[in-house]
Order: sequence, then C-alpha cells, then structure tokens
Amino acid sequence: MNLPPKMQSSMPRLRVTVERIDGYCNLPMLVGDYIIVDGSRLIIPEDQHMCLWALQSMMPIFPFLQRIESSKEDWTGKANQFCCPDPKDLVHYRIERMEES
Repeated sequence: MNLPPKMQSSMPRLRVTVERIDGYCNLPMLVGDYIIVDGSRLIIPEDQHMCLWALQSMMPIFPFLQRIESSKEDWTGKANQFCCPDPKDLVHYRIERMEES
C-alpha cells in the first residue's frame, strides 16, 4: 500500500495489525489486517476496515506510543498488545512504531 505523505507532526506513525483471533470475529477482521495511525489521522487500506469497539479500546494508548521520548520507568512505551473488548471472540492486535523512511 502506498501511504499518503506523513502529516506535519513530530509524532511517529503507528501500525496496528491483527495478530491472532481466538474465536470468531463477525466483522470480520482477518489476521494481517492493519491500519496506520498518523498523528490524529487513521489510514485504512482499501478493502479493509477497522472494528470501532477494538479501536476505542486502543485509542487512549496511541498518544503515549507516539511520544518521542519516555523514561525507563514508563510502561506505556512497552505496551504493544491489545485485545478486542469482546470477551467471547478475542481479536489480538499488535501496535508498533513505524520507522521513518
């Protein structure tokens, strides 16, 4: 996927990828599906989508992961695994900073 130009922001982009599904996702999210968080903008590849319930559970951590620097005691920079809030059909996501190219 060709990404649009990066927003004028010092925050790194984040890639949120479906890593595993325990059960059944009725959306359906598929292993390997991803979105890009660029500042306050979401980039969703063509023919993919993002579950709003899963997204709302991850959104509070995005600003922490987008910070340039954090202290060694700060756990938020190490949090990169999240689950969909549906207790019966867990979709596991991995959130990682994207390196600038």
